[in-house]
Amino acid sequence: MLIILPPSETKAHGGSGAPLNWEELSFPALNPIRQEIAAELSSLPLDEAQKVLKLSEKLRGEAESNRELASSPTMPALERFTGVLYDALDSPSLPPAARQHLAVGDALFGLLRADDLIPHYRLSGGTKLGGKTLKSRWGTAITDELRALIDAGEFLIDMRSGTYQQLGKLKEASTVRVESVQEDGSRKVVSHFNKHYKGELARVLALQGDNVSTLEDAARVAQEAGMSTELRGTELVLVV
Repeated sequence: MLIILPPSETKAHGGSGAPLNWEELSFPALNPIRQEIAAELSSLPLDEAQKVLKLSEKLRGEAESNRELASSPTMPALERFTGVLYDALDSPSLPPAARQHLAVGDALFGLLRADDLIPHYRLSGGTKLGGKTLKSRWGTAITDELRALIDAGEFLIDMRSGTYQQLGKLKEASTVRVESVQEDGSRKVVSHFNKHYKGELARVLALQGDNVSTLEDAARVAQEAGMSTELRGTELVLVV
């Protein structure tokens, strides 16, 4: 099983790893597109970068980080990304066996394994570089990598948000939906805490990753951890 997580706008600064080594990243077939995007991103003048990335003056340092992509220190992807989902995931406490079941679908790198070493940067999935969308830049590359995993027998759970799914969607992958029960018994899609619940679910599933090879397995593992789930086709519904 491999869970594809969304990235986060916010990222931890610093790191103790050597500068980015493209050849050591997972999914090396993505490197030509990764490097093309990185080269354009890092060459943007700061004022233009702020406009392209829609950053306020307060966040100018984020644009400055992009200019140092090739030289800044790195850290594992799961520790680089921060925010609600990653707080709930609590990746630093996950054992290596669990981490191997986690990946991130990203705007700059396309796909990353949990321990791929990456620098600090800023780029969202909806950004246009040189007038081109990231969806058009990635083409079918991410989808092709995901399909190769499924063809090799990997069970995929895609937790990416819509923007990042569009960079490389695969209909064969299972997805997760979070719903809450209203007072009248009806259901409502959870938006505000959606990332938190997905982070908790990702942690539970990763810890039992070797025992999860179908969506039914995922639902069972989640239920054993005290979560309420339902199955709808290729979608796991987490009821909160």
